[in-house]
Parts: sequence; structure tokens; C-alpha cells
Amino acid sequence: MSHSTRSRPPTARLPVVAPILLALLGLAASAGCSTTTEPAPAASPVRTAVAPSPKASPSASSTPTDAAWAQLMTPMNEKALALLTLAADRGTEPRLRAFATRLHSGQEAELGRLRPLLARMGLPDTDVHAGHDMPGMVTEADLEAAGAAEGGAFDRLFLTGIRDHLRHSAQVSRSEITAGARADAKQLAADLVTAREAALTELEGLPGAAQALG
Repeated sequence: MSHSTRSRPPTARLPVVAPILLALLGLAASAGCSTTTEPAPAASPVRTAVAPSPKASPSASSTPTDAAWAQLMTPMNEKALALLTLAADRGTEPRLRAFATRLHSGQEAELGRLRPLLARMGLPDTDVHAGHDMPGMVTEADLEAAGAAEGGAFDRLFLTGIRDHLRHSAQVSRSEITAGARADAKQLAADLVTAREAALTELEGLPGAAQALG
């Protein structure tokens, strides 16, 4: 399923961090969203639920790329979890259901590292990309389509959707490794790339993947 051809409200504007990643990836055109930005606002305070600590403030070693990556990867994982939950329950093949269950656990564990990273950078744990179809992001429309599909049709929607999620999140993470500055963010990005590459290899071997993915 492609996110690049969906129409979007003409007034939609990407968050300030998004053009940084889109420029790194060369995805501004395929994303189909405006890259017009306003002056960057002051760093948002950490949510009051996060206990203050000496590290819970923006680090001098951070770059906009670090912030953009963390603020994109967090909602990407969160949205993917919903699709993985459906697949773990409704996939027609036992191997597909087992794959979805393992990947769900892995991406939950990644969120357990991404959210503290946001706190250490002094960034809010909120979806700054809400309302925008970023490449590789599982959308509400995707989830509605998957929820209405059955049997082989569901499997195909899942396989293509999660393949796109894995590919784009790996690509964004490679850009963080190259252009980021924070050691903790770059290490997490490297771990994500390793996990994505392994998941893509397994995905391609699942029943029905050859036909669904072309």
C-alpha cells in the first residue's frame, strides 16, 4: 500500500523537525506534504510525569537531526504496534502470526528506549507528526482497511504495510547514524537498523510474501 498518493489538506504543515529528515532522505516529494516551516519554537518542557534528573534537559551535543529522528521513530513504532496486534490475532498463517508477535515485542522494547531518550533531550513524548502521512507510518486509514479485510486480503495488507514501515524506519535510522550527534541516539538507531534488517529478511520468507510484495 502506498502512502505517497493519498490526498492531504492543502493547509497541512509538517512539524519543524520533519523537513530535516525529509531532506536527509530525499523524500519531500514522495511524502506529498509541504515543507514550509515557521521559526523553531523553544524546546518544549518534559511532561510532568517524567521525574526530573540532571540529564532531563536538551543536551548541547544534540542536533536537530537527533530530535527529528526520535520524534519520528516513536510514533512510527506506536502506530506499527496496532497493525502488529491485528496480525498476531488475524493472520491466516501460523508463521505470520508468530512473526507479528515477535516483532510487536521488539518494537515495544524499542519504545522503552525511545521515550527515555526523548526525556533526556528535553522533548515531549507526543506525536508531532499527527495528521501527516509520513513515509512508512501506519495510518488510521491503513488500520481501518486491515480491520475490514479477511483471509488472504488481510495478510497482503499486513505484509505490504509492515514492509514499508520496516524499510522507511531503517532508512531514517541510517540517516541518524550518519548525521546525528548524540551517542545514545546513534547507538539506538544502529540497533534499530540491525533489527529492521533481520525482520525484513524474515518477512520476505513468510508464506504469501513473494506474491504480496512482488
